Amino acid sequence: MSATLAIAGRELASYFRSSVGWVVLALYLLLSGVWIALGTLRPGEPATLRGFFAVSQWLLLIVAPAVSMRLIAEEARSGTFESLRTAPVSDWQVVFGKYLGALGFLLCMLAPTLAYAGILEAVADPDYGPIGAGYLAVALVGMLYLAVGLFTSALTENQVVSLIATLFFFLLLEIATTQGGRLLGPPWDGPLFAFSVLLRVSDMAKGVIDTAHVAFFMLFSLWFLVLSVVVLEFRRWR
Repeated sequence: MSATLAIAGRELASYFRSSVGWVVLALYLLLSGVWIALGTLRPGEPATLRGFFAVSQWLLLIVAPAVSMRLIAEEARSGTFESLRTAPVSDWQVVFGKYLGALGFLLCMLAPTLAYAGILEAVADPDYGPIGAGYLAVALVGMLYLAVGLFTSALTENQVVSLIATLFFFLLLEIATTQGGRLLGPPWDGPLFAFSVLLRVSDMAKGVIDTAHVAFFMLFSLWFLVLSVVVLEFRRWR
């Protein structure tokens, strides 16, 4: 566990030592802030952050792969990953350490957006139940995006390929589930909607904290982390 936390701390610190980490953080806060200013703080609009949570899913679809694309691909390209693998750590510790570091950065990126709730409190009387559920949804979807991004980063030494592969995976998933379910109708829509990230985030943004939603994101995140370990094990013995 200490080795995993050491890798996580090293990875988290690396984001704040590089310009890429600050650019990603600033870009997310800028775009989300513009959305809050133009789409939420308008006279007559309900005191809710539902729009922010909806747009955050799409912002994270770009931001999270940008965060995760370098986790293994960059070290494999530069040759530093081999020195890490010769250290007394397992592939499990490497994968989970890097994942926790990336997740820590993602949470640091979300932390300043808590000010949006304070702004709503200053101008209205918001319901904090849906706000709390919405933040949980954003964190969970970020976890899933990072897990898939880590998996694609383990498959290639090219960061751009990792980013594009993660982006297209979720775009195709959303088209196949949400749009496919609407086109096919019963009885296929139910199983397809069950794999829709968009619909699950929309539910939670309304204040619906369903254990099925939480389990979906947690289990699929874990599944892609396990696949990442399998890829590293395969590369070790190749």
